[in-house]
Formats: sequence, C-alpha cells, structure tokens
Amino acid sequence: FSNMGARVVRMFRNFNLENRVHREISREKPLPAPRHAAAPRPPPLLCVSAAETVNQKNDPLLALLRTVYVQSTDPAAAAEVSPQKTRPYLNRRPLKFSLPVAPYGMVELTDVPKGKLTIAEALKALGGHQQQPQTWTPEKIAQDYSLDLKDTKDLLEFFIPFEVKIIPPKTENAKQINSS
Repeated sequence: FSNMGARVVRMFRNFNLENRVHREISREKPLPAPRHAAAPRPPPLLCVSAAETVNQKNDPLLALLRTVYVQSTDPAAAAEVSPQKTRPYLNRRPLKFSLPVAPYGMVELTDVPKGKLTIAEALKALGGHQQQPQTWTPEKIAQDYSLDLKDTKDLLEFFIPFEVKIIPPKTENAKQINSS
C-alpha cells in the first residue's frame, strides 16, 4: 500500500510540471538593488607626496616642542602608604584555640583577622555557651574573639552545635539507637 501511495503523491507532484516551470521562467524578475558608489582610489602620486610631508621637518612645531619641559616623579614614593597595607598584622588577633593536629595536612594558622573565627574557635565558643551560658556570655565571647556583639548574639541564637534529636520509630519492632 505504501508503494502505491508514493506513486500517487509523485503523480500529483509532477502533474503539469513543464507548464509550471515555463510559467516561472517567463515571469518578470525583480530588479536588483543599485550598487553603492565606491570612492575612487587616490592616484599613487598623492600617496608619495603625503609621505614626504610627514617626513619633512616643520620648524614652528619643532620650536614649540623645544619649549615643553616635563618633570616627573615616582608616584609610589610620593604617595602616603597606609599602615594597614604595610602591616596587615595590625588587623589580626592571635589564635585562641587550635586543634592539636593539622587536619587533612592543612597549614596551621597562627592568627586570624579581627571579626572572624576559625572552626575550632567557633566550636569551642558555641559548645562552652551551650554547657555554661552564665560563664560564656555573648559579651565575653565577643570580647575574647574580637567579634561584633550583634553578630555574636545572632551566632549563638541561630547556630546550635551538637544538638541530636532522636525520632522515635513508628513501629515497636524497629531498631533504635540507645542514648546512653
């Protein structure tokens, strides 16, 4: 059936093909767009004369050039260098707490920027506040670690380490982790 369908389609496609081709060929073609007028090339003699005028000595311009005097200084020596850029350790504080062994072979830090904590310091401060909130107050933590008091309060309120919640199983047969 598909072979028969292909023949029918081909028959309709080729029907009156010659007449359609002759009609298309004899149809009047559209006019092409006019070409852009190109600028005529300069004669080669003008190029030589322009090169000569560039290479000629112009006495009035040379006299003006001789009157110009340029005095320059090194901007690095003249500029005031801020002490924070030359001594970045002024904005740093010594490390309060560090792990006994450098984890994963990382270089051990000796100081941190003010307003920042290392992971070990953060865990010690948060754990101390959780166990003894009267001793480890937000003000004491902020003062000890050179932190902003508002940031310290937010850290203690929203970041809670070591909190484990055990969800009881729905069935009594399921295994459960003992909390002892």
